[in-house]
Amino acid sequence: MQIIDLSANELSLAIHSKGISCVEVMKAYLNRIQEVNPIHNAIVSLLQREALIDQAKDKDKQLGKEGSMGWMHGMPIAIKDLSLTQGIRTTMGSRILKDYIPANDSLMVERIKKAGAVVIGKTNTPEFGLGSHTFNDLFGVTANAFDPSKSAGGSSGGAAVALALKMLPVADGSDFMGSLRNPAGWNNVFGLRPSSGRVPMYPSTDVFLSTLSTEGPMARNVTDLALLLEVQSGHDPRLPFARPDSGELQNLSACLQAHPTVIRVGWLGNLNGYLPVEAGILEVCEKALNNFETQTQIARIEPIPPRFDPERVWQAWLTWRSTLVGARLDPYFINPNNKALIKPEAIWEFNQSQGLEVTALMQASIERTTFYQTMLEHFKHHDVLALPVSQTWPFDKTLRWPQEIITPQGTVAMDTYHRWMEVVIYATFAGLPCISVPAGFNEAGVPMGLQLIGKPGADKELLQIAHLYETTCLSGR
Repeated sequence: MQIIDLSANELSLAIHSKGISCVEVMKAYLNRIQEVNPIHNAIVSLLQREALIDQAKDKDKQLGKEGSMGWMHGMPIAIKDLSLTQGIRTTMGSRILKDYIPANDSLMVERIKKAGAVVIGKTNTPEFGLGSHTFNDLFGVTANAFDPSKSAGGSSGGAAVALALKMLPVADGSDFMGSLRNPAGWNNVFGLRPSSGRVPMYPSTDVFLSTLSTEGPMARNVTDLALLLEVQSGHDPRLPFARPDSGELQNLSACLQAHPTVIRVGWLGNLNGYLPVEAGILEVCEKALNNFETQTQIARIEPIPPRFDPERVWQAWLTWRSTLVGARLDPYFINPNNKALIKPEAIWEFNQSQGLEVTALMQASIERTTFYQTMLEHFKHHDVLALPVSQTWPFDKTLRWPQEIITPQGTVAMDTYHRWMEVVIYATFAGLPCISVPAGFNEAGVPMGLQLIGKPGADKELLQIAHLYETTCLSGR
């Protein structure tokens, strides 16, 4: 077995037992990147090979003299190009920031480095992380791991492809409107959107309203996912809604097998016909769920209608999203010359935010509160809720976004550049943990993922259920 074939957990054990050196690990991953990254364009701003090997040598020396820094000691990792990395370009996929080199790391990167990882570069993302298709005018498009002619999803598309093609042992992602879940599903890996506040994001210009986005782990298996979550999570007093350290995620990976004795899964499907979904997606997801029920004999799959009004939720979502995205983009529009460097979808987002009144946001917040309470009603009857991770299969990477969805019932035009991803907003809007697990493939050989939404704060239970799903339904994948 080659080094890159090891799981991240196996890799960590091998490094700590000195079965392999950090230098050997670094060389193996850099060789893999050299082999496949030119085709798929997942990793950008890669540092010089010799400098990275020198860092790996330092990790070997440190392990021998001072001991391990943590679980990720000597592991190479590339950080999503939205998160600050000290001394390494952080462009957010924008030509405006093409030369920006931060003086400090983000909180999440600090934690990853403290656990011993070596940051080798960045993973590609759409401009400002907007859109579930990873392309930008600075680095180009990231191609799907299973079909280089197709989209990798986004905005954590570079991370998902790097994982799927074994250019990285684990990866970080971030999720606002499915930015972590969609690319995980489209590249046959796992991605967890943690509960709000589980992985605090800092620095941030606003720490009170901006709670819809979160960073989280991506991995090729649930054990590695849990181990990276342990590194990323934890309280920080600078974030008022950061979850306090209660020990609930300590040694999480060791208790993944302690799943519930009965697992009640509410299958929401296409929300009683509300969501337009491409042919084959619902069938692949239903087959995966039925297999879960058959293989475990403790999962109970029940098709259910939504208790909420999806169109009202969508309209409230748009108000929240426009408010937050507009505020995030506002500094870049101060210089009028920047507009020519910004993609039209980002300009549209900014324009949508202009003129929004506080009364509109307040009404949307009331609607969001009602939606959250309704989701709690769902969880009185089910342990997890299931939905497809996307309403389309991976599409041609030369498209900017799907302008229509062809369903078995007919063609439905998309009225915004992100409407085709409406299926992912429910976990985000309610602040619930949600994991994307592999569901299956279509006839063309490209993957689809399945969302499992957990109860408030129930990240551990959700990972335990996902681990059972993986071990019973995905062995040998």
